[in-house]
Amino acid sequence: MRRPLPGTLAQRSLGVAAGLLLDRALGEPPDRWHPVAGFGTVMGRLERRVHADARTPGVVYALAGAGLGALAGVLLHRATGGRPVPAVAVAVQVASAGRMLRRTATAIGQRLEDDDLEGARARLPWLVGRDPSALDASGVAAAVVESLAENTVDAVVAPAFWGLVAGAPGALVHRAVNTMDAMVGHRSPRYARFGTAAARADDVLACVPARLFAGLVAVLAGPQHAGHVLRTVYRDAPAHPSPNAGVAEAAFAGALGVRLGGPLRYGERLEHRPTLGQGPRPGPADIARARLLVDRAELLMVAACVALWCLARRTRRT
Repeated sequence: MRRPLPGTLAQRSLGVAAGLLLDRALGEPPDRWHPVAGFGTVMGRLERRVHADARTPGVVYALAGAGLGALAGVLLHRATGGRPVPAVAVAVQVASAGRMLRRTATAIGQRLEDDDLEGARARLPWLVGRDPSALDASGVAAAVVESLAENTVDAVVAPAFWGLVAGAPGALVHRAVNTMDAMVGHRSPRYARFGTAAARADDVLACVPARLFAGLVAVLAGPQHAGHVLRTVYRDAPAHPSPNAGVAEAAFAGALGVRLGGPLRYGERLEHRPTLGQGPRPGPADIARARLLVDRAELLMVAACVALWCLARRTRRT
């Protein structure tokens, strides 16, 4: 007799699948109604009150934001009558942004295909923080491909993973930490020490999702190319300054057969990134290939969650 899977885990898996499908169907609400935008406003006000060029105030800030995420998850769980499926579905939908990522990438790729480099540069800040003004078409394409890889981890795989592991509070804590990392976790004179706690917390929460994403990419690359994807991750990812973005981007470089990385400019700051993968620099056609890859990765996660729920139902009957 097979041991049945825990009922809560099975219900969360169905909630995760529903949340990802809701994001695919509805996308993100306008900023003025988006809970994540509201959270960002609150944390911006808190940062102005507690900021100091030290790590301890940053820890207080990070703990407060994570606490708000957890509280929102608990309240959502109670509001749905303690039922994991609707609570997790709403939390994952709120925390996800896969549809927005794919649509923005497609729009930039279309501009490049139309030889509208200025239009592509103007749209690029929707995805990345780097300075697009000096990028050529290949540089814009590389930025889009890298962003699709990194942000699919943050805005698709991680919310799904933490929703499955820890329910609605897990998905919303991750969204809170990732939002704080985007706000204060970057290297700048103001946030070099204050943002350390948020950045490290985001690294911890994205560790497993990034490697799960690399595994999904390897599976989708097919038996003939899966080994190449994993070897590229093993060889190139450790040199990347981010322990998680490097894994996701290297997996993409291996699957698409392109070369990512190199020097990046963030305003006045120039950052030299390691080379990821081997092959030509990406072009507009590679944006379409990357978009298809993340789309299939999300659908594969949905299928896996539904399969887990079906398996749980079957094992409970036997």
